Amino acid sequence: MIALARLGLVQPDATFFIMLINVGIFYFIIKKFLFVPVTNFMEKRKQGIENSIIEAEKKLKEADEYKQAYLEKLNNAEIESRQIIDKAVSNANLKADSLIKEAKSEVAAIKNKAEKDIELERHKALNEVKNEISSIAILAASKIIESEIDEKKNSQLVDKFIEEVGDLKWQN
Repeated sequence: MIALARLGLVQPDATFFIMLINVGIFYFIIKKFLFVPVTNFMEKRKQGIENSIIEAEKKLKEADEYKQAYLEKLNNAEIESRQIIDKAVSNANLKADSLIKEAKSEVAAIKNKAEKDIELERHKALNEVKNEISSIAILAASKIIESEIDEKKNSQLVDKFIEEVGDLKWQN
C-alpha cells in the first residue's frame, strides 16, 4: 500500500478505509446470501446426479438380469417345444406303425379266410363234379344194361361218357 501511495494510485485516507470496509461487508453478504446457497444448490444437484447415475446403473443391471432370465426362459421354451414336437412325432410314428401292423394283420386274416373259402368252394365243386360223374356213370350203366351189349355200342357209350366227363372237367 505504501508503494501504491508513492505512485499516487491509492491514498490512505478515510474514504479508502470506508471503501475497504464496504467491500468486506459486501463480500460477507454475497458469501452468506449468494455463495453458500449456490454452493449448497450445486452440492445438492451434484448429489442428485450421482444418485441418478447410481439408480440408472442399478436399473441397467436389473434390466440385464431380466434380459438374461427372459433369454433363458425363451431358450428353455424352445427346447421344451422341440421336445414336445419330437414326442408328438414319435407318438405319431408309433401310432402309424401300430395301424400298419393292424392293417397287415387284417389283410392276412382276410387273405386266409379267402383262401379257406376258395378251398371250400373247390371241394364243393369237386364233390359236385364227382356227384355228376357218378350220376352219369349210373345213367350210362343203366343204359348199357338196358340196351344190347354189343362191342360197337359199348365202345361208343364209353367214348361218349369220357367225352362228357372231360367236358365237365374243362368247364370247371
